[in-house]
Amino acid sequence: MLVLLALIGIVALQVAGMQERMAASYRAVNLAFQFTEERARATECGLEVLNGVPDATGCTSVARADIKTQCDDEFDAGEWTRTLPSGEPRTLASGPATNIRQIEACLIGEAEIGMGMTQEQGGGLQPVYQITTYQTDSRGGDNPTSSAAIDTVFKL
Repeated sequence: MLVLLALIGIVALQVAGMQERMAASYRAVNLAFQFTEERARATECGLEVLNGVPDATGCTSVARADIKTQCDDEFDAGEWTRTLPSGEPRTLASGPATNIRQIEACLIGEAEIGMGMTQEQGGGLQPVYQITTYQTDSRGGDNPTSSAAIDTVFKL
């Protein structure tokens, strides 16, 4: 009887250990996603500052030189997430990263985002950006275990 109880106890410990590892993995994935989302939102705020939105303050700094404007560069967000600009595979140690593309001139035809509408002041197309961010669960710190990427379109 004692051997049976000991075996049940060992199995219970193994199950508890497995559940703890699964919970830690879920937490790491969730943190990576939240930090990636935070990075994308901070970049959007920086773009608002760059474009003179009056209420945008305390944002991540974005320089015009950081924004790519070429339409035919064959950018693939999935490939960018997997590969560094040097062609090497992106690893957990290579985060964080952000790619910003200004794409309003690349969009063709009528679209729900109001393509072709003029800005209230100054005319021209409204700025539209594709923001792709990559981040880890440690925010680029030591020992990351998970990463996430977000590709979003942001219209001012």
